[in-house]
Amino acid sequence: MRILVLGGTGWLGGHVAAQAVASGHDVTCVARGQHAPTGVALVRTDREDDDALAEVAAQQWDAVVDVATHPGFVRRAVRDLAGRVGRYVYVSSVSVYSRATPEPGADESDALFAPLMADAMRSMDDFGRAKSACERAVRDAFPAAGHAIVRPGLIAGAGDRTGRTTYWPRRFAQPSNPRGRVLVPDAADLPTAVIDVRDLAAFLLVLATGDAHGAFNAVGEPVPLREHLAVAQRAAGRGVLEPVSEEWLIAHGVAQWMGPRSLPLWLIDHADAVGMNTRSNARARAAGLTLRPLERTLADIIAASGPVVEGAGLTDEEERELLAAR
Repeated sequence: MRILVLGGTGWLGGHVAAQAVASGHDVTCVARGQHAPTGVALVRTDREDDDALAEVAAQQWDAVVDVATHPGFVRRAVRDLAGRVGRYVYVSSVSVYSRATPEPGADESDALFAPLMADAMRSMDDFGRAKSACERAVRDAFPAAGHAIVRPGLIAGAGDRTGRTTYWPRRFAQPSNPRGRVLVPDAADLPTAVIDVRDLAAFLLVLATGDAHGAFNAVGEPVPLREHLAVAQRAAGRGVLEPVSEEWLIAHGVAQWMGPRSLPLWLIDHADAVGMNTRSNARARAAGLTLRPLERTLADIIAASGPVVEGAGLTDEEERELLAAR
């Protein structure tokens, strides 16, 4: 098949392109980056430009996979590629759901945010509405049987520059102190869920090359934070958990979720974690999504090496200071 990846030089798009080539497909990537996977044709362009897709829009494609976030990118893409593409697979997010605290197991029928009318986000506060707008553009341009919308949760694996999924396994593998103590939030039952980037890429190709259509929650299985940390500890083969209260962490300037001086996966508003991490993936599984064990994902992150703090987490010095302050 001829597959067009709008992206392909970044993290998820790169995995999609590489897996597609390995499966024998003819793959072209459209991106600003310079380095596409081996065997992939690269068309370098900037999707900010109105005619960015002119070269590929003059050709026929069996499928397109689009990972864009800005609505303007997707609106122009469907405008230019409608009638040129057999199937359009769009990568959205579970952040499109407007109900922050659904019952565990909520499916794809849950209400979405109103679409963002602007062509670009002003801040991450617009993320859910931007993804909703992108979904609408795809639905409006392609028949029901001609598109699929994938709503991932938190994507995990080596290459996660946000550091949200790499910090814990690397922190256990590379402790900041001789005793191997690892500062963790005392929020044992907080739900977490991650999907390995390789499993998500494989599912996108299943949809691109098959006939399943509609919306799919591509999310990992819910795992309590205590279990996620235990799996990371087991994958590293070392580390001693040092739980501290959420109130203590906030009082000592530790941020939630991501960013500098943070503890990833931790959300003090547990309702937000329920809304993000307990949605049903039954429809995606029925369509061909397969998930590798969490321990394999975290072990592979350790094997790939890399800095403990990359976008999120506590530096060695910060963790040592906090441990000393207990």
